[in-house]
Amino acid sequence: MDITLFLALLGFAFVASGTPGPNNLMLLASGANFGFKRTLPHMCGISLGHSFMVFVIGLGLAQAFETIPMLRRVLMVLSIGYMLWLAWKIAHAAPPKENDVGGKPFTFLQAAAFQWVNPKAWIMAIGAQTNYAQGDGWTAALMVGIGFLMVNFPAITLWAWMGTELRRLLTNPRRLNIFNWTMASLLVASLVPILFH
Repeated sequence: MDITLFLALLGFAFVASGTPGPNNLMLLASGANFGFKRTLPHMCGISLGHSFMVFVIGLGLAQAFETIPMLRRVLMVLSIGYMLWLAWKIAHAAPPKENDVGGKPFTFLQAAAFQWVNPKAWIMAIGAQTNYAQGDGWTAALMVGIGFLMVNFPAITLWAWMGTELRRLLTNPRRLNIFNWTMASLLVASLVPILFH
């Protein structure tokens, strides 16, 4: 891949990874509810899971959606249902002092699997492969995946850190409840562009 194109890909991947969306809103909520250290597996799952997804889509999975349009609808219904369930879980998260008893942050595998039902992740992956992969081979798809792997983790770290900093303000159960309901509402709101696209 041409170095200029690869640098452009890195810029796209960093901005796309760092802007608000389901992953980052969940990291903000996780940082606030569980702290940075307990959110690290979630962060690693997002970075590695999404980079792998970008690579697989580059190998031709996106073409399957063009060939069988019903697959796109099924994925959309599953994505929306799962994200509504996640919003409910965020809205009803326990206060930090109770988290040791019942609350658990996303695991590495849960975060990696979430990428496959995250509409923003799909849009980012398809857009990146369409615009930045040079050629149809697996190496082009791999280079785009590597580009995301290089910049995704630094971009999403800010969201978990901001959540951790907010944690100090959220020691009051009422404020935490308002924060969690706000995060859940924003997660649901992130579905609006998908529903009307």
